[in-house]
Amino acid sequence: MPPSETTSPGPAALLAAMPFAARLGIELHEARPDRVVGSLEWSPEACTAGGVLHGGALMALADSVGAVCAYLNLPPGAGTSTIESKTNFLRGVTSGRVHATARTLHVGFTLVVVQTDLRDDRDRLVGQTTQTQIVLAANDGTAS
Repeated sequence: MPPSETTSPGPAALLAAMPFAARLGIELHEARPDRVVGSLEWSPEACTAGGVLHGGALMALADSVGAVCAYLNLPPGAGTSTIESKTNFLRGVTSGRVHATARTLHVGFTLVVVQTDLRDDRDRLVGQTTQTQIVLAANDGTAS
């Protein structure tokens, strides 16, 4: 679903386009081209040993929120896909909610680079992801 030329889709519509993110319990709270905010509740089903939220869950949160940020910066009719993602994990999450805030670092004709900060309920940085999204031309799935 490409962004509208006049208005961007709301958080609910954007989340509906990402069934995996919705299945994980990711929520989108704010979605603008300059800033996308989402979160994920800690749950025992999403943990690794010791009740620590799994890094894959954190990366899925960052990738989903970051992809929405990239998507909202695309030209009309274009699509996007993650081609590279790097996450630094800084502390474990054993309760509460993880809050993700994504902002663009670069918006170009072929690539969009997004940085997503992951914070816990005490506003401590628990991780940071930088991802590169390719800009796909309308209707044919190739880079523009």
